[in-house]
Amino acid sequence: MTLPASTDSEQPIRKSAQRLRWFVQAFEEQAEQTSRETGTRYTVDHGRLAAVFAQWLKDFQAQKPERDEDKPAYVGFAAGLMLRTLIEMKPVLPGGADTTNPAYFWPEGYLYVVFCLNVRGLVLEGDYHGEQHTSALLNETRTWWSFKENVADDPSLAMAFLDLFAGDEPQWSVPHLFRTGRIRGLADRFYKQETLKAVD
Repeated sequence: MTLPASTDSEQPIRKSAQRLRWFVQAFEEQAEQTSRETGTRYTVDHGRLAAVFAQWLKDFQAQKPERDEDKPAYVGFAAGLMLRTLIEMKPVLPGGADTTNPAYFWPEGYLYVVFCLNVRGLVLEGDYHGEQHTSALLNETRTWWSFKENVADDPSLAMAFLDLFAGDEPQWSVPHLFRTGRIRGLADRFYKQETLKAVD
């Protein structure tokens, strides 16, 4: 994915991504590219897409960290918020789908994931000099079955699955709350203890 031409080269990518015009253009370019690569046709509901952006920006601002050291970690979290919102609000209808691989098994879900991964990777690379190493699980239909089933029950799990696809450690317990460092470690240990108690 390339950056939309409207991006101001003087401005960090993460700032451009917080503008509706950039978001819509980037999403449309991703839909066109994915359509060329997979043969699936996508119809984008622009009203819903604008509503997705508005809801995402509200959620993004609600947990935005103050500390600079937390901001790179927030990139993945913000991308997960976007994926959750896309899945919940469904701004795309696919056509000509097959079911033999993830791109065809859940065409709109695939588009949403690829878009969020690409924006996430661009921000990490362009603004924080980081890298994103996607997991081989991104190409496994079995994982996509689990992904689709789980987010139907709890859309917030899309955030954990995006971390999984991005090659990061997923936060399965309360993924919609941003946590870093020691707080995340404590929360994960608490979740494991509660899970073990439930099994006993």
